[in-house]
Amino acid sequence: MNASPASERPLAGRVAVVTGSSRGAGRGIAVELGAAGATVYVSARSTRAEPARGYEQLLALQQGARLPGSIEQTAEEVSAAGGQGIPVRCDHGDEAQVQALFAQVQREQGRLDLLVNNAWGGHESFDGVFERPFWEHPLAHWDSMIDRGVRYHLLAARAAAPLFVAQRHGLIVGTTFWDSGRYLRGNLYYDLAKAALVRLAYAFAEELRPYGVASLALSPGWMRTEFVLAAYQTDEAHWHEVPALARTESPRYLGRAVAALAADAQVLGRSGAAPSVAELARHYGFTDIDGRQPPAFELGDGG
Repeated sequence: MNASPASERPLAGRVAVVTGSSRGAGRGIAVELGAAGATVYVSARSTRAEPARGYEQLLALQQGARLPGSIEQTAEEVSAAGGQGIPVRCDHGDEAQVQALFAQVQREQGRLDLLVNNAWGGHESFDGVFERPFWEHPLAHWDSMIDRGVRYHLLAARAAAPLFVAQRHGLIVGTTFWDSGRYLRGNLYYDLAKAALVRLAYAFAEELRPYGVASLALSPGWMRTEFVLAAYQTDEAHWHEVPALARTESPRYLGRAVAALAADAQVLGRSGAAPSVAELARHYGFTDIDGRQPPAFELGDGG
């Protein structure tokens, strides 16, 4: 991966924390922030020496697939892209570890410009069936999506907010899925958790605006994460050969949206909003890694 020229690094000197960035959306975001010149704290549970636990059921469904990614790998990709990647193992459900992460950032950098709330434990209870009536979904989904999803965003924001307030600037971006309030029929817990993340970002915006701090929820489309590619038995080099993946986008598309928001001096004017990646691509003029601008993923009227 080639680093961008210094003239193309609008986030040089900026410091970001990206939670849940050992793989998937978080990895794509971290690498794009690195390409824009940022110092990125890559935080998650998975290290090269010890992959995160909790994915056993999902991996079994994919017939022996190995858990992809690590904080070290992502941090190396951030640095190769032109930024500085700093891996920090953190269980984002453990308040003490979260507080320690942000204390480390303050101690080492003396500032924090961006928090990307991306850690998400909702897939840890996935049993192979996404769509079923709410009374048939196991309550384990509540624990994984609310306690190990929404709560993760809250804990990180609580730890970051005093830093932002003291310096009177900053940005929080929370990744979610949102389609203008349409109901994600067939998965009440997922729908509820994602809607809660939108409301959480709005609440952060309302309380932090007087301090010059912005907060948004950001909705990507259907991303070709490592788990999605594995489910279709393909990889990033060959996904075009799978017709079902035609509407997908790379995690780097989401990353470019976050980088554009972080570089926007007027981002406070967007605070409280829940834009789609496709909407921001049109506004800021960026594309996905293949040069396309995939349209927003929308739910049909039937959900």
